[in-house]
Amino acid sequence: MPTRHYHNGYEIFYLVSGDISYFIEDQSYQVVGGALLIINMNEIHKLVNSSKESFERITLLFQEEFLEDMFPYNDSFHVLSSFASGKHFMPLNGQEQSFIEKLFDKMIAEYNKQPPGYEYYLKTLLFELLIFIYRKSSTLPAADHTGSNPIHKKIFDIVDYLNQNYHETQTIQGISSKFFISPSYFCKTFRENTGFTFTEYLNNVRIKEARRLLTGSTLKIADIAERVGFESMTHFGRIFKDITSLSPLKYRQTYKVELD
Repeated sequence: MPTRHYHNGYEIFYLVSGDISYFIEDQSYQVVGGALLIINMNEIHKLVNSSKESFERITLLFQEEFLEDMFPYNDSFHVLSSFASGKHFMPLNGQEQSFIEKLFDKMIAEYNKQPPGYEYYLKTLLFELLIFIYRKSSTLPAADHTGSNPIHKKIFDIVDYLNQNYHETQTIQGISSKFFISPSYFCKTFRENTGFTFTEYLNNVRIKEARRLLTGSTLKIADIAERVGFESMTHFGRIFKDITSLSPLKYRQTYKVELD
């Protein structure tokens, strides 16, 4: 998206991996992998990749009319009202990321294969996603319109570093020393700017890579755990299950069944 633009529909933007800047109207958001953005109709927006590093995203555009024949609205519940709340940015924990990515995977598979009734199933999946967004939005604090924080650049330098060096031992003290920032200020500012604690973000990056290796390679699970930066198989298994709700072995088996 080289220029600022807008749509006459709704946009849902999910950053799978990487880090970018995203401008919506007069606000800027520093977005890291595992975060969701929602953009209302006719809101001007633009994506900026200042780091020039690769990133992976999913963008979904739709109009309200797409859902009208299946899901009538009423005064007490309007599933699209969260788009007008001003809460554009939604950081997601590991389980929420896994849930969202599975929904998108189903949508993509349904659209590509187009089996009988696929249009209705696409609407069902979209409505499920919109209900998730509606509920998630209701738990977020009121939209903050105070503008960009100048610390963003340093935090994004740290995010870039973690994205490239997640497989190495990383500690708050080590990162703080490397980037000349106090540990307490680093923890506070990292959470404010990314929506994740340092440990949450590092674990999410590691588990995302582990999921890719589990489904795209024949490496042993112990080798995968070591490759993505876990020193203990027990710790790897616990964090993996916390984020995906499945053990590494079950995740690999389930994915293979889905492929077949």
